[in-house]
Amino acid sequence: MTDPRPRRSLPRRLAARIVGNALVLLARFITAVRADWRGVEPVARQRVYYANHVSNADMPMIWACLPGHIRRITRPVAAADYWLKTPLRAFVGPEVFNCVLVDRNREGRTEDPMIAILEALDEGSSLIIFPEGNRNMGDEPLLPFRAGLYNIGRARPDVDLVPAWIANLNEIMPKGEVIPLPLICTVTFGAPVRVEPGENRGNFLARAAAALVALRPEDVEERP
Repeated sequence: MTDPRPRRSLPRRLAARIVGNALVLLARFITAVRADWRGVEPVARQRVYYANHVSNADMPMIWACLPGHIRRITRPVAAADYWLKTPLRAFVGPEVFNCVLVDRNREGRTEDPMIAILEALDEGSSLIIFPEGNRNMGDEPLLPFRAGLYNIGRARPDVDLVPAWIANLNEIMPKGEVIPLPLICTVTFGAPVRVEPGENRGNFLARAAAALVALRPEDVEERP
């Protein structure tokens, strides 16, 4: 599979590569993040990795634990208003992580976010998405999934939808803390799911959520 990233000037590409490698090393140093490929092999096949969402560090953790040959073709889907808020974020999000930026302001946006997502897939990228939309700060393992994962599965049925459960990250970086705690973060990748012929949105999203929760470690503690 060819590298789908857009061409930028050589200095910016080098800077993005240096920063990206530094972030990978930092994530591995702080959290010892590791990947558990339980239901799928780490090969450069086009996929949509969908994960639980408890922290702003979720996306970097998944990105950092992917092997380099997979990370180079994998683009996180992220909010444009967050990643374009400051010059530093505008460099890290679009150029280091190569994010697919989408407008989450439903009232003010002029383009359906699904257009940018499908364009990225058609260019050969794999994606990282968080179907809950918002961070889950409650007691349930997952918030209800939004329709995006179902829409992707229907529009591009040949792309594997791979569940990825992130464990321990909410304990490593609790909300409001700036110093991470030294715990091991694990990202467990499960068997791909797909939208079955004639399957409605509710049934598919329930099944996809169940496949993700099934990867949750058995010894995980409930939030207080």
